[in-house]
Amino acid sequence: MPDRRTPLLDRVDVPADMRSFSDAQLKQLAEDLRRETIDAVAVTGGHLGAGLGVVELTVAIHNVFETPRDKVIWDVGHQAYPHKILTGRRDRIRTLRQGGGLSGFTRRSESEYDPFGAAHSSTSISAGLGMAVARDLKGEDFNVVAVIGDGAMSAGMAYEAMNNAGALRNRMIVILNDNDMSIAPPVGALSAHLSQLISSKPFRSFRDFAKQIAQNLPKPVEETARRAEEFARGMVTGGTLFEELGFYYVGPVDGHNLDHLLPVLRNVRDMDRDRPVLLHVVTEKGRGHPFGQPAADKYHAVPKFDVVTGEVKKPVSNAPSYTSVFAGALIREAEEDRSIVAVTAAMPSGTGLDRFAKAFPERSFDVGIAEQHAVTFAAGMACEGMKPFTAIYSTFLQRGYDQVVHDVAIQKLPVRFAIDRAGLVGADGATHAGAYDLAYLGCLPDFVIMAPSDEAELVHMVATAAAIDDRPSAFRYPRGEGVGVELPARGDVLEIGKGRVVREGSKVALLSLGCRLQECLAAADDLAARGLSATVADARFAKPLDRDLLRRLAAEHEMLVTVEEGSIGGFATQVMHALAEEGLLDSGLKVRPLVLPDRFIDHDAPDRQYHEAGLDAAGIVGTVLAAFGVDEASAPARA
Repeated sequence: MPDRRTPLLDRVDVPADMRSFSDAQLKQLAEDLRRETIDAVAVTGGHLGAGLGVVELTVAIHNVFETPRDKVIWDVGHQAYPHKILTGRRDRIRTLRQGGGLSGFTRRSESEYDPFGAAHSSTSISAGLGMAVARDLKGEDFNVVAVIGDGAMSAGMAYEAMNNAGALRNRMIVILNDNDMSIAPPVGALSAHLSQLISSKPFRSFRDFAKQIAQNLPKPVEETARRAEEFARGMVTGGTLFEELGFYYVGPVDGHNLDHLLPVLRNVRDMDRDRPVLLHVVTEKGRGHPFGQPAADKYHAVPKFDVVTGEVKKPVSNAPSYTSVFAGALIREAEEDRSIVAVTAAMPSGTGLDRFAKAFPERSFDVGIAEQHAVTFAAGMACEGMKPFTAIYSTFLQRGYDQVVHDVAIQKLPVRFAIDRAGLVGADGATHAGAYDLAYLGCLPDFVIMAPSDEAELVHMVATAAAIDDRPSAFRYPRGEGVGVELPARGDVLEIGKGRVVREGSKVALLSLGCRLQECLAAADDLAARGLSATVADARFAKPLDRDLLRRLAAEHEMLVTVEEGSIGGFATQVMHALAEEGLLDSGLKVRPLVLPDRFIDHDAPDRQYHEAGLDAAGIVGTVLAAFGVDEASAPARA
């Protein structure tokens, strides 16, 4: 059995406790921290690879900088588990991503060591620059450090922020954690020596002396000398791009070698405050993972596992995931239609498009963390007669909303949006919940919006989207497994804007959009046992609405309940507007919209989240009984 003792980590509650450690002790502390991170994620599951890759960097940052006075911003935040352990949260680290426990990302309300909340990528430099400007306006004195991965650097927002930072010249430090893209030359002793030299005070003093001499030369000569110095240094170190953006580039440095990392960080900390600095650190994602099996994503996100054997503890389900069903259905459509192409924004495995890429590599495009570009890129392909399916998580599509409106909707281009992670998502919490797409897409003219009630319906909606060639469309589906229904060999094209009745009743109509249909059916059983007959209908389409179905449900029932996995302003709003236009609200019809509550729902198990939101069978039954003035406790379900 591996040694799980952590003697040095046991002496650290907050970073100040480790600042008296020798460099040799810091190396041991890093080993302790790696063990503790692995042990904790084995219990909770979560993002493991990224955290293991920054263990030494985390130790070095908290040793060199006076956190929390100095502000350290972790981009995305899924690499911040070691940071949380070192900053007073070790006693709660085994509550990560559990109800009432620690967030899986950085969170301002959780700790003073989290100066900025994160979960979506590429925000750290913008936030850090804002803090640096505020610091200087207030006459304060502290360091601002933004730690951003090379993947996050593929987003335009990072370069917008760097361009602004270079122009403003406020003092801040950006640490580029390069763990995948191999944008750096090989690191080693020479590279470390050059980085230490370039960041050292003697070099900077000599550089300033040379600059003063150059300033006394004619302007063209001065400018030529400055550019020659920056270009020469960039050729040696690989940082020409960052220099052009106005940053002083240092690196690359081995992010796992504290002998190299600590002196460079100290030099960077002590640099003059006349411009932003970029320190390029090269790390290995998943560094030190105890199990040797290969993994393409290097343990990016893992379920609970046995810390000794590595055996995964994920519950076994016979039903496929919605993501895998989407991927299979898209592949089947693409086999018949060579114009179908697939686009993802740095989430090929998360969206299932890694399978599509294996089947059709020339028709699959991963554009990096660039949702805005992904949407307009797909729009461009649609202009030329291709059939793009753009697969993006609901919460990430928010980042490309202007492009959805301006580049797709206004031009009525037939881009198909496959919106994964619709509704509540469990352990990732509010930052990743797909709560708003029904509202922000439903207000756009000529958009077709679908939501399957089970995995077979999803197959049909993929086929339907492929057939829509005169306007944009979207279909949204949740994270997790389906309900276990039999899947068709290939989807049928649905009639646009037509729902279906799945159970007939007489007093109450439950109109479901999406995967709450099973809860509606369970609620109908409960209501029937209480003497309240309920019709259950599957809307299928949030837009256009099935007005014939609405008229029928309104005419034949005393009460209509809409149920959706979305926020206020979504499907229910469309229904209420249609009912008002049809004059159906004047007939005494009781209407109750069940939507996600008007607040952010914290991370927890999905079934508990939906119970809290009132979107399970119990919540539906309670809503119906309350509308009829029936005390639920006084009206127990009949046997």
